[in-house]
Amino acid sequence: MTMPENSTGQIEVPAPVDECCTDPDGHAGYGYIDEKKRYLARLKRIEGQTRGIHRMIDEEQYCIDILTQISAVNSALKNVAFGLLEDHMRHCVSDAAKLGGEDLDAKLKEVTEAIARFSKA
Repeated sequence: MTMPENSTGQIEVPAPVDECCTDPDGHAGYGYIDEKKRYLARLKRIEGQTRGIHRMIDEEQYCIDILTQISAVNSALKNVAFGLLEDHMRHCVSDAAKLGGEDLDAKLKEVTEAIARFSKA
């Protein structure tokens, strides 16, 4: 399954399947919220690593050293992704399991597709 792209070439993220991840006031209550600061800090470090790779190429550093840094960034991003996936399963999928029926089917399909996207990367 390929993700649709918008006019700027960016991947469009589908809207949530249902409203299971909102509080009574309609505010987002996604599973990662408790770890939001940690995720943002990790992404900021990854951003710094990526800028470092850019600098390494600009300074014409050794290929293998650059590839090593790219591997580290890929690993760090995968760790963030798997953390988010785990949070999603513990929160959104778990909530849908309590409701059962179509909500559960939709969340299981959604998480299965997300896992499939990771396995291609």
